[in-house]
Amino acid sequence: MKVLIVSGIWPPDLGGPASHAPELAAFLRARGHDVEVVTTAESAPAAEAYPLHWVSRGLPAGARHLAGVVAIARAAHRADVVYATSMTRRAALGAALARRPLVLKLTADEAYERERRSGRFGGDLDAFQSYRGGFRVAILRRTRDGAVRRARHVFTPSAYLRELVVGWGIPASRVSVSPNPAPDVPPMPARDELRAEFELEGPTLAFAGRLMAAKALDVALAAVALVPDVALVIVGDGPDRPALEQQRDALGLGERVRFVGGLKREGVLRMFRAADAVLLSSRWENFPHVIVEALAVGTPVISSAVGGVPEVVRDGENGLLVPAGDVDALAVAIRRLLGDDELRARLAAAAAPSVKSYSAERLLGQIDAELAKAAA
Repeated sequence: MKVLIVSGIWPPDLGGPASHAPELAAFLRARGHDVEVVTTAESAPAAEAYPLHWVSRGLPAGARHLAGVVAIARAAHRADVVYATSMTRRAALGAALARRPLVLKLTADEAYERERRSGRFGGDLDAFQSYRGGFRVAILRRTRDGAVRRARHVFTPSAYLRELVVGWGIPASRVSVSPNPAPDVPPMPARDELRAEFELEGPTLAFAGRLMAAKALDVALAAVALVPDVALVIVGDGPDRPALEQQRDALGLGERVRFVGGLKREGVLRMFRAADAVLLSSRWENFPHVIVEALAVGTPVISSAVGGVPEVVRDGENGLLVPAGDVDALAVAIRRLLGDDELRARLAAAAAPSVKSYSAERLLGQIDAELAKAAA
């Protein structure tokens, strides 16, 4: 089987699709399938063992989208099936032009994301579902639904998002939940050695991801400011970094909050293992990779209870959950976990076993099976 994978981001980018797409490519190749990839990037990605085509993000939006459709359509002509984990509209149009079947993994509501980024809508994802908006919103929803309806099958990482997708009029029989797989954790040094490697001293929290509004790191910084002697290491980059650095300085956090830029996936896992807890203060989420990665290395999670997060983080069992946007509640949770050795040890002990069923062999195998059905 020849599979074209479409992903809007690719390593060294951080984020769910940037982890999932290359992982699936390696899995499919190990099963004897041919793989080709279309992505977008700031500059040429590292070469892979399979054809990797990229569209420059430096192009104006319209030209970038058109170039994406053309690249997808050309590559799709050589494929039996197209699998897209983002760039949904472009993937659907490119697959249609090449007359190839499409399988999607939806990680978000793209109509909502566009309205949030433009500043036209300030509510959460649930509120957006009943938001009437204007002509622009109607067009975004119509094109979103048209792209999703063209897919032979749709995967969502959480039951939460599956309900939303079915609510858009997609038949429930064509939508299934496929959580993000837990990573294969490589052998690691002792935790003390990892802490020395990253120069961690005292209680330390870690975050990894794209620095953007949805992650609500302004809330995280405000909460850390309320808990003396706690440090936060932020892995990743994004449009909000300058504002977050200014907020750090304004709050007088100084060296307590470190921005270390991007790390490769193994580096992120090592950082998570070194930290006392992984912090996620998002305003909304679907099923973030970082949570599964943190739990897989045995590190508890403190997170806002949004989207599909409560499907994997169980409050008081493998992490702590707080309401989104509540700085005081987040600070209380940080104090509670870092101030109670017994609680922290219990949550850490339960972390890895809680994601044991999220094996790549099982979850990526389900995607392989649906790709084969679509290609047939």
